[in-house]
Amino acid sequence: MRYSAGVSSEYWLTTERLGLRRFTEGDLDWLTTLYRNENVTRHLGGRRDPADVAEMLRVRVLEYYERHPGLGIWMTVERETSTRIGFHLLNHIQGESLIQVGFVLDQPAWGRGYGTEMALPVLRYAFRDLGLPRVHAMATLENLASQRVLTKIGLHRNGERAFPHAAYVEAGPMAWFERDKDEWLAERGTENGERGTGNRER
Repeated sequence: MRYSAGVSSEYWLTTERLGLRRFTEGDLDWLTTLYRNENVTRHLGGRRDPADVAEMLRVRVLEYYERHPGLGIWMTVERETSTRIGFHLLNHIQGESLIQVGFVLDQPAWGRGYGTEMALPVLRYAFRDLGLPRVHAMATLENLASQRVLTKIGLHRNGERAFPHAAYVEAGPMAWFERDKDEWLAERGTENGERGTGNRER
């Protein structure tokens, strides 16, 4: 797998099959539909009503871009078809100073390796381009598929952890993953023939 950063006016990060771009207000209907799907949201705290999704898009996504340059939640697009298939993220765990990597895929995109394909370059971007010293991740204990992805991209499982923020209380203790920059870059920093300009997300 090869990836490039900062090489397209449409996508700021690309792999062979996928591209990442910023969300816009025009993505609200898509996001609302995503959060109606019980199969998608069963590990995300359940379905959300349209008002909650609109608030999430405004505060957690669009306004977050301006408050925290270089971080965010980005739309994941299948480049060949321009289909919106989910999102990948590198942002603060709510109520914490910790930075997490993660992803959510719409059901038709399951089982195609898309989660790993884009999560790996997002993590590399966090360490190499942003210079973050440590990145974390979490998944519900039942979400074994996401846990496998987090392991594949080079994070290490470190027990379980619960958070007091309302977004996480219902889930209780979750599988907890983390990795230091220097360790990860020594192991993964130049694998897969990676190419890119190293430009930060804008």
